[in-house]
Amino acid sequence: MSAPSRALTVERPGSHRLDHLPVPEPGPGEVRVRVAAAGICMSDREVYDGRRAPGYVTYPVVPGHEWAGTVEAVGEGADPALLGRRTVAEGFRSCGRCDRCREGETSLCTAGYDETGFTRPGAFADHVVVAERLLHPLPDDADLRAAALLEPAAVVAAAVRAGAPEPGARVAVVGAGTLGLLAVQLLAAVSPGELTVIDPRAERAVLAMEFGADAARSPKEAEELHGRFDLVVETAGAPTTAADACLLARRGGRVVLTGMFGAGSLGIDPVHLSVSQLTVRSVFGAPSSAWSYAVRAFAAGVLDPAPLITHTFPLEGFAQALALVGSGDPATGKVLLCP
Repeated sequence: MSAPSRALTVERPGSHRLDHLPVPEPGPGEVRVRVAAAGICMSDREVYDGRRAPGYVTYPVVPGHEWAGTVEAVGEGADPALLGRRTVAEGFRSCGRCDRCREGETSLCTAGYDETGFTRPGAFADHVVVAERLLHPLPDDADLRAAALLEPAAVVAAAVRAGAPEPGARVAVVGAGTLGLLAVQLLAAVSPGELTVIDPRAERAVLAMEFGADAARSPKEAEELHGRFDLVVETAGAPTTAADACLLARRGGRVVLTGMFGAGSLGIDPVHLSVSQLTVRSVFGAPSSAWSYAVRAFAAGVLDPAPLITHTFPLEGFAQALALVGSGDPATGKVLLCP
């Protein structure tokens, strides 16, 4: 008799349990993946604390939208050659049929929000079942712990593609958390003339320089850089960082917002936007094209998320792991659950 499959279930805000369930069977067009590592992010804290916006979580839920693993079984119609392949998968369960999906904008699917780890069982478990069409296979020697960060890397890739950086451009990244440091790696690869990271934490500034930034500034120091940058990628989601990003951009510059902001926290001056003729884009999740971009960069060695990982826990250590996320400790980077 095979061992059961464990899954970390958040029954309701503030309440979780470790379930022992039958090993899930993939349906037609699906695969079952043995999870190697799954990252915990602030969105998972929101799920646990009950702060996720209505419509963007369904309780009870097995969280886990940042993950990597190995294909263990395939359902009817799925490619048997995938067995044994290391892989990641897109989180959005896009329909593939609406106008937005057909345009390649799968993160704008009009069929309604549906995402692994929020409305479908995620990867805080021994196994996760996903549609074969959502897979992005990895090289045979891929580091699956590092690959668990390809979901936030795909979000960053969407931001970089939206910002369209050119060689020699002056670029700023606001925030040196996971998204910000992944952005530094991807932006450094396009040979900017200047790449500056803005974050109040000195420890994160050191990491930013190691990841390819030319300079690091505190928000106070960055005030003298207002109007300097061709492209500003905002990754922090703090109450003032969207407005700060717009002030950093030159007239006619571009700003891409990736942070998740609280209601009414943007503080962007519409007069400044108009007079400066800024282009402002936002990113929520990532379309298939951004996933492909991130996976290619990872496979080529351009993107290496491994140095961001500071803590790993088994599924039984979920409570301790969750407490570290958002604790404010600058020594805490990416926290993984490794079943």
